[in-house]
Amino acid sequence: MAVACYTHPTFFDHDTGPGHPERAARLEAIEQALSDPRFASLDRRQAPAATRVQIERVHGGRHVDEVLSSVPEKGLAYLDPDTPVSPGSREAALHAAGAVCAAVDAVMTGEVDRAFCAVRPPGHHAEPSRAMGFCLFNNVAVGALHARAAHGVERVAVVDFDVHHGNGTQAAFERDAELFYGSTHQYPFYPGTGAASERGVGNVVNLPLAAMSGSAEFRAAVDTRLLPALDAFAPGLVMISAGFDAHRLDPLANIALDDADFAWITEALVGLAKRHCGGRVVSVLEGGYSLEGLASGVAAHVEALSRA
Repeated sequence: MAVACYTHPTFFDHDTGPGHPERAARLEAIEQALSDPRFASLDRRQAPAATRVQIERVHGGRHVDEVLSSVPEKGLAYLDPDTPVSPGSREAALHAAGAVCAAVDAVMTGEVDRAFCAVRPPGHHAEPSRAMGFCLFNNVAVGALHARAAHGVERVAVVDFDVHHGNGTQAAFERDAELFYGSTHQYPFYPGTGAASERGVGNVVNLPLAAMSGSAEFRAAVDTRLLPALDAFAPGLVMISAGFDAHRLDPLANIALDDADFAWITEALVGLAKRHCGGRVVSVLEGGYSLEGLASGVAAHVEALSRA
């Protein structure tokens, strides 16, 4: 089974400052986890930078200019109280979005079966005209619209199991019936969106989980609501916003999933992709702030992508 992993050295240059949870050590933990011999067959690829055309399918030119021009020559600048940028942030953000577009290309052309993009900054909180929540550009949404524009994929589904609701992806998708967004997330919680009543044009499925929910609640929501909705949507490509901050070890949230849960949903989504789109899956890193939980969760996820 050919699975590619996209990353880039510039992701380490996105400096978020002392004490910030979205830090370069996250990628170091992931790299260490994926150096295990069981990942020896992983096709490791360097991410290209996204083009403005690719990014502007989601974000208008004014937003792109505002983000890129906010990058300081030294020190930190802030796009919101949680979202710093440093001199290395420009290239990191461009390569993060570019990783997803390249992964879509590789999967859609049959070079690989599936792909995982180990990127930062994350993306799912970035709205079409607003950076927020550690996110500059919405990487997974950029990839989804690239799949449509470059490969003619009519129906793209994004499933988001980050503990925080992906308000940015929902905002980019909610008026387009050929884009699907499904999310499991702690609720009520940051960023305040993600109620079950938020349904877009019937293409949004929000599965809010109460604080202290665990495997049983998570799996029941996926089994009874998410997977049936995905089957009915019949995607031509499945994409994943893979956040690991719903791990029981994570310090920023209160959902108690474990590695087996991340493997389980990954296998379920690959199975669905096999039914509808030749098994094509592109996964994109979002959150996860316990280094131990992030490393073990990513390892379980990538292993499931490889074997399923």
